[in-house]
Amino acid sequence: MIDSERVEGASKASGNLLLEIRNLSVDYYAASGTVHALDDVSITLERGQILGLAGESGSGKSTLAYAITRLLRPPAEILGGEVLYYPRKESEGDVRIERLSHVAKKKRGSGRLELNGHTPEPVDILSFTPAELRAFRWSELSIVFQSAMNALNPVLNIGAQINDVLRTHQPKMGGDARKRRIGELLRLVGIAPDRVRSYPHELSGGMRQRAIIAIALALSPELIIMDEPTTALDVVVQREILTEIMGLRERLNFSVIFITHDLSLLLEIADKIAIMYAGRIVETATSGEMHRQPRHPYSYGLLNSFPTIYGPRHRMTGIPGSPPDLRAVPPGCAFHTRCPCAFDTCSTITRPCRERGALNEYRTRNSRFSRHARGGRWPGAYDGANPGSGAFAQIFSGAGRQAVWR
Repeated sequence: MIDSERVEGASKASGNLLLEIRNLSVDYYAASGTVHALDDVSITLERGQILGLAGESGSGKSTLAYAITRLLRPPAEILGGEVLYYPRKESEGDVRIERLSHVAKKKRGSGRLELNGHTPEPVDILSFTPAELRAFRWSELSIVFQSAMNALNPVLNIGAQINDVLRTHQPKMGGDARKRRIGELLRLVGIAPDRVRSYPHELSGGMRQRAIIAIALALSPELIIMDEPTTALDVVVQREILTEIMGLRERLNFSVIFITHDLSLLLEIADKIAIMYAGRIVETATSGEMHRQPRHPYSYGLLNSFPTIYGPRHRMTGIPGSPPDLRAVPPGCAFHTRCPCAFDTCSTITRPCRERGALNEYRTRNSRFSRHARGGRWPGAYDGANPGSGAFAQIFSGAGRQAVWR
């Protein structure tokens, strides 16, 4: 058993596991061919953790978010897999997911919740009925969409839109209590309560994004999915929104799946980072590990695609080529057609690399790698070893390495 498996097992045993995605696959059907948007994706999220998803456009990040929340519509289809949610036990015999109490009598096989002693079984979100899904959304899981202007209803003020969530999901809450809660939520995200009757077009981009976050927090969910929440905002407002998100996470202790193109941003805010490419997760690591020692060449390319603000100047080199057509993903590692260090095994192995140390060993053994790396070049950091043969290929395929690919 490799380290990542031991960590996941320990998380389950300690009750820290919140979400577990197992072998999730999603296709989009089109006249020109079937688009394989997600291919056998597996990942876990712990309570209070920020999981960052990074990758190029079309890599499957938003599709994964919409599959978790069951927001996909035809021509999309979930072909297989599980999305297991682990409800929190608040006290003896009591579970935070009590809002789903009407489904707490059946077993996990139907996707519903069962109390096993004092520990609740996980529930499969993909097996929820429409009624169960309605009870689950916003109460336990909410989402912040990419474009706040498009996500907000232009003909309703923001107070009415927050009130709609409270009235629908907590019908026993009185009108006065809802008004107080709306004021609390607006203050929580940094909006003055007197803006409660403002319409979306009367708010700035940053305030609209804050309003969306207030709606997502309305029922105090355990997990919030943020799909590029800072898109189209200037850098100053981006920083304010991110500071607000981090502060709220510290105070309210919810988990976050944060989707972005900006890997440098995730290195600052995320606890764990997953790199997606062509519908697959090619690497997972903590933010510190990702910064110090990326293991997949695609991750290394992303890390070296943004300039440093200090130190010697060097010429930036982008990742060559373009992502593959998802209607015909190449066999093996989908990145091997663009990878300067690809070798024969890459066209057959599809598992993400997780073992620590292979890239570091390559740096140590090959002086040309070190010289190119100091020059800040990519893919030159790898091409010194004659890609497809030599030290790098030997390290990843040699008998001395254990479970480099998983």
